[in-house]
Amino acid sequence: MNLCRVNRSSFGIFVRSGLRSLIDAAQGVKPYSTSSSTQEDLGAIHKLVVANRGEIACRVLTTAKRLGVPTVALFSDADRHSKHVKLADEAYHIGGAAARDSYLRADAILNVCVRAGGRSVHPGYGFLSENAAFSESLSKAGISFVGPPAAAIRAMGDKSEAKRIMSAAGVPVVPGYHGEEQSEARLAEEAARIGFPLLVKAVSGGGGKGMKLALNAAQLPEALASAKREAASSFGDDRVLLERYIQRPRHVEVQVIADKLGHAVYLFDRDCSLQRRHQKVIEEAPAPGLTQEFHQHIGEAAVRAAQAVGYVNAGTVEFIVDEGDPQRPFYFMEMNTRLQVEHPVSEEVSGVDLVEWQLRVAAGLPLPALQDAFRAPRGHAFEA
Repeated sequence: MNLCRVNRSSFGIFVRSGLRSLIDAAQGVKPYSTSSSTQEDLGAIHKLVVANRGEIACRVLTTAKRLGVPTVALFSDADRHSKHVKLADEAYHIGGAAARDSYLRADAILNVCVRAGGRSVHPGYGFLSENAAFSESLSKAGISFVGPPAAAIRAMGDKSEAKRIMSAAGVPVVPGYHGEEQSEARLAEEAARIGFPLLVKAVSGGGGKGMKLALNAAQLPEALASAKREAASSFGDDRVLLERYIQRPRHVEVQVIADKLGHAVYLFDRDCSLQRRHQKVIEEAPAPGLTQEFHQHIGEAAVRAAQAVGYVNAGTVEFIVDEGDPQRPFYFMEMNTRLQVEHPVSEEVSGVDLVEWQLRVAAGLPLPALQDAFRAPRGHAFEA
């Protein structure tokens, strides 16, 4: 008897306890991925254009096919014979091998929507998945974006604005300075108020870019200059914010999804503290060694964060936990306004097909289940 299931992809290795599956089967528990969605229910999707490639395109196409949704794949010169092209009902060439010549060309994707009659676009992750202008251009063309509204993408894309919104919504944020005044004198004044060590972070940053540590006041000028240079080069925006440096941090993120009718749920949390150069190496769901009360509080905070910006569809709210404090306070860091690479671990412990729920939400349907249905995770999952 096989007690372990392993899914392998170019993006990692994910393992779920098969024992949990056996217990679920014995108790007659069914995953929420086997919902009552039908092609008729999802009629508003009409025909789905998958604006991505590789593993995530295959992931989206597989669920869409199961639900009876007609699909369209896009491919560059390099992907003409890729698996995702073969999985779709139709496929269209959109340009050269480089992403800037194909998958980052909003005009080419819109052109395919018109030619193929696609009324919905799933962006996957990366490329244009968090591009507010792309979401707006689709909306203006009468095409549904399987993701959040452009306003939510913009609000969460600006770290200073996001933290102001979170504070107003009662979501804890790391003590710091998130103001518009960017003079060296003002930043030095705020740094003294916050105390050292502190982090200088790019307002429009991500992935560790534009982030510098100042251990004391003497290191601040160089940290500011370096962060601003890197931020301007990487994001075209040299604004920075200052935050207290958490010396014993733990990175915990929460999977959320919200519909257009005002419902939102959290599908447990994930620990992604094991990182290399600010890039996640191991994802574990749920985050281990934390109390049930903690899981509930951080999940509820994530839902408040999403609702504060009028969020719709799937997203991930990221928090930093201060392990140096016996109370283990947690603070909002940012929100990823898309499906993430590590979404399968949340699917496994919740029993939800997140892509199916994304399509349901985009079609204007309510979430298939509310928070009471997710009292405890269904086992444990890892992704590397």
